[in-house]
Amino acid sequence: MSPTPRPGAWRLGRLVGVDVLIKPSLLVMGVALVVLFARRFDERADSNPYLLATIFVLALYVSVLIHELAHVAVARGFGMRVHSVTLHLLGGETLIEGESRTPWQELAVSISGPLSSLAIGLACFAVEPTLTGTPADVVHAIAQLNVLVAIFNMLPGLPLDGGRVFRAIVWQVSGREETGIRIAAWLGRITAVGIVAYALTRNDEPTFQIDFVIAVLVGWYLWQGASDALSNAGRSARINSLDARTIGFPGATPPPNAEQLSADLHGADLLKAMAARPAEAYALVESDGTVYGVLTARAVDEAYRASR
Repeated sequence: MSPTPRPGAWRLGRLVGVDVLIKPSLLVMGVALVVLFARRFDERADSNPYLLATIFVLALYVSVLIHELAHVAVARGFGMRVHSVTLHLLGGETLIEGESRTPWQELAVSISGPLSSLAIGLACFAVEPTLTGTPADVVHAIAQLNVLVAIFNMLPGLPLDGGRVFRAIVWQVSGREETGIRIAAWLGRITAVGIVAYALTRNDEPTFQIDFVIAVLVGWYLWQGASDALSNAGRSARINSLDARTIGFPGATPPPNAEQLSADLHGADLLKAMAARPAEAYALVESDGTVYGVLTARAVDEAYRASR
């Protein structure tokens, strides 16, 4: 049975084992981009500029999908579960279960997307000299935009990939994931304001109205994403601090027929395992099946409250 699509999204199917979804807003942005880029191809007398712009936008969305699938591949390499990839108004989103366990994992998963966009851009630049006329123009435009997407995504503000990279670096240096989230979120808000302000300075451009609308949409998306990161920063940090070995009671004897949990569980994985098998006390076991100790639901709750 197919999973239920996320609210407000249409399910296209499955690719490399994950659901591929699109939001209706993707179509709105697609039309806006076709109108915007048709002007770029308007000088091509041998082809319809709107047809060329449509081909370009479709190629762009394929590039965005590849960008998100790069996140999927690296996340799976770290043993994370990936539920879906959603293409929406301003790009894509990969739904990964749980949080990165280390700064290195966060950095690797985050940077994989921009690197894939950069690779697509450089590959298109390499192919372009072998083409002529309209195909060369389209490939050149795709190359330019993918490089621009890679650079834009590496800006150090959440919810951009660069913000997650920056968060990972601060996490590694400071030892506090929450600090990295908060700094990167505020940088995301500054980036949002900067994009709209820059668009306002270009009011003499013939495409100013469309450019400004796109800038406002991008700014709104960044502001909302950064605000969500700020509101969830404390909660995520508290959840990630939960560790079964630390919270548990080593050497204690579990109750008869107690549910078993791996002593290596931590963070969201620990809470999900407990939710799947509700109990007052659990037997913590090592990978070889030996009993490490006991974990109580009360101890986990107290640890979460104490980390505030």
